[in-house]
Amino acid sequence: MFYLAVLLVLLLLVFLFFRYKNGQDLLKKKEELLSQWGKPRDVARNFNLISAYHFAKYHDENTSLSDTIAADIDLENLFEYADRCNSSLGQQYLYHQLRSPQEVNALQQLDELSEQFGSNEDLRLATSLVLSKLGHKNAYYIYELFTSSYQSLYSKGLSLYVRMAGILWIASLVLTLVLRNQFCFLAVLGLTLFNFYIHYGNKKKISRYVYSLPQLYTLVNSAKSLLKLSATPKAAMVQQSLSNLKPLQSSLSYVNFQNNVDRDPTDISAGILELIKTLLLIEPLMFLISVDRINQQRQHIEVLFNYVAEIDLAISIQSLREGLPYYCKPQLIANGQELEVLELYHPLIEDCVPNSIKASTTQGVLVTGSNMSGKTTFIRAIAINTLLAQTLYTSCSHYYAAPFMQLFTSVRNNDDLEEHKSYFKAEAMAMLHIINNSQTLQSHNLIIIDEIFKGTNTIERVAGAKAILSYLNAHQNFTFVSTHDLELAELLGEEYAVYSFEEAVSDTRLVFDYKIKPGLLKNKNAIAILSALGFPPEIVANANQISNALRQKYQL
Repeated sequence: MFYLAVLLVLLLLVFLFFRYKNGQDLLKKKEELLSQWGKPRDVARNFNLISAYHFAKYHDENTSLSDTIAADIDLENLFEYADRCNSSLGQQYLYHQLRSPQEVNALQQLDELSEQFGSNEDLRLATSLVLSKLGHKNAYYIYELFTSSYQSLYSKGLSLYVRMAGILWIASLVLTLVLRNQFCFLAVLGLTLFNFYIHYGNKKKISRYVYSLPQLYTLVNSAKSLLKLSATPKAAMVQQSLSNLKPLQSSLSYVNFQNNVDRDPTDISAGILELIKTLLLIEPLMFLISVDRINQQRQHIEVLFNYVAEIDLAISIQSLREGLPYYCKPQLIANGQELEVLELYHPLIEDCVPNSIKASTTQGVLVTGSNMSGKTTFIRAIAINTLLAQTLYTSCSHYYAAPFMQLFTSVRNNDDLEEHKSYFKAEAMAMLHIINNSQTLQSHNLIIIDEIFKGTNTIERVAGAKAILSYLNAHQNFTFVSTHDLELAELLGEEYAVYSFEEAVSDTRLVFDYKIKPGLLKNKNAIAILSALGFPPEIVANANQISNALRQKYQL
């Protein structure tokens, strides 16, 4: 009786300790969520896992951003800045969203959801706490439950043994302790070794599935909690999916204790839990019980995935907006012929100087300027803000109005020695891709080209660039091109509006204001720098003479 009382007291103390610890962890998590609101998160990200959902489901769609465009606009850096998600599912959904421009109605619905959390801090905090339960790395594998069909890995005999293994091992252990019989001990030893063999022999084959099953249990419970916190237009559909998943949830409930495994590698409980799973063959048993039900319920698992991930995305968008210097919601004008932005800036550049511009499908935009003057940053900012407007319904500007546009870019073209591809050939292939693909789509196109044809001689560069830019303009595209070739401005005439980024000379330095100005570059600062650096006067005079002659020749 005494020992029983001692055991009960110990159990009570353990219960109180874990309750206190959970309370402290919850308080710490709330403080963390409040302090992170409106700020980028400096955390390690595995883009192979984050992008897996997108590439499994949507990468073949025509409207999805290509890898080339993603690299041109630094999509991964943009994702890291925009990612304020609390769950692994939310991160995957955000990545997919950034690579897949949406319909206007879908964007407006997402915006309404975001506004709910922006205006109600208590709701946002409670929702974020629920979502954070799906922040485990294993939650990245949930998408596989509805994108892949699983087959049993065991024969009928081995399947029967896996189902009975736990009972057999415990029974043998009890008999050994009670009877103190060496044959029972050998049976326990044999079963232990065999269970270790099955557990680790098949662990790699079912590892991803085993990773996701405990997270699926959490997903179901999280969806239930989120439905209680706020109503959404998708509530009825989610409720129906939850009802259909009840049999599956009951088969998963006994593995819920695994959810906290691996969170703290130094925790001895993780090692103890791994031993228990091995001795009782819990992971193979979990696979056997659930695999058939998973295959039957894939559609309903996807409904819950999208529901939870979209809520996390909505909160992340609102946090992004709160952290921006300023932003606006875009006006996406059906069949519009003009693009207008006011005080637009690049979100990834600290203290970026804003600029405004108006463009149309009847006249392209040619941007000139020296290196580091801001022209490349500006045209990239146009591309990034177009993408943000069409994916997150957010523009880093005071005003953004444009039709829905398909994005094409040619910014980073490199030599490919293995394929014997020259820089010019790489540029030419990029331009051909834009020409061929931009004319097959029904929507408007935004074409961003940085330093067109810089991989060949001046005459052929200018000639080829003029021909291509005239063609793109004739086909009603929104075309933004940066160039050093001032001759293009004269050759293109009224086809392209010309803008410049200029700089001033201060001592031996160039001073940039990063403001776009209409017209051609007027300053002759490169030669002024030669003079300021102390080049011989005859060199400076000769350079000025040649420069003046060329400007007169090309009417610059």
